[in-house]
Amino acid sequence: MDKHRILVVDDEESMREFLSIMLYREGYAVDAAADGLQAVERLKEYSYDLVITDIKMPRMTGLQLLSYILERAPETVVIMITAFSTTEEAVDAMKQGAYDYITKPFKNEEIRLIVKNALERRELRQENTELKRELGRRYSFGSLIGKSKAMQAVYDLIQKVAASRVNVLLTGESGTGKELVAHAIHYNSERKEQPFVPINCGAIPENLLESELFGHEKGSFTGAIQQKNGLVEIAHGGTLFLDEIGELPAMMQVKLLRFLQEREFRRVGGTRNIQVDVRLIAATNKDLEAEVAAGAFREDLFYRLNVIRVALPPLRDRREDIPILT
Repeated sequence: MDKHRILVVDDEESMREFLSIMLYREGYAVDAAADGLQAVERLKEYSYDLVITDIKMPRMTGLQLLSYILERAPETVVIMITAFSTTEEAVDAMKQGAYDYITKPFKNEEIRLIVKNALERRELRQENTELKRELGRRYSFGSLIGKSKAMQAVYDLIQKVAASRVNVLLTGESGTGKELVAHAIHYNSERKEQPFVPINCGAIPENLLESELFGHEKGSFTGAIQQKNGLVEIAHGGTLFLDEIGELPAMMQVKLLRFLQEREFRRVGGTRNIQVDVRLIAATNKDLEAEVAAGAFREDLFYRLNVIRVALPPLRDRREDIPILT
């Protein structure tokens, strides 16, 4: 049951038998079909990890079979077999979605390597798909636990916020789930396929924070042996999550404000302005209004961040959620 299942499709009996025997000896479960129509019947009956098919076949060509597989079983990897004279068709097949092609005559080792790489790619693709599903499950609204009125209000606001592009400020005491909410906003937004990049503003030394955020050019300071892209640049197209924004040093507040106003920045030691498209979510357990009044946080930056605020209630204010959390 753990073997990879492969379907060999070729109208030449000798080629079918050769490939079937060779792949069987490599430890694969192998079926064979004499043409494309017979292959379709097999595909209706079984699920295959890999199909190896000739291009030139009667009744149904390899390209037509490829089209069928891409439509009905897109998780199946397809390798084309071609004579040297039809290499151009094989290249067209790859453009349409085939993984690779093998040109007759071929060496056994060549087939083994291509098949091995194709199956490894399929497994990676499946893992990637499952990871994205898991992220979607983990950071969906369903993973935010609570049925209290306070949490229902939070869910409603998150759903509205996720559909927009405005900056969001998450406030609440430590442990109220601010980072989980930031993930939920990102993974329920149109940016979910793009990066979610978190940075804890209070955990990075002040002298390194600018380089972490905006990157640096080679030679811009001692130890800068190569160019480095900052987290803002890495988050292009996605979401930048600035946790503990209240800990941001005064100089970095100025630089962040300029970035939010212009939507562009320069790497440390750089002279070129770089434009990026990021959605900013910030979080704090501090009372930023009080910090602004005390002169510890810039008022203009606060208003740039506080476009929409999501205030997360502490558990003591939603005690009816304790049983389901337990």
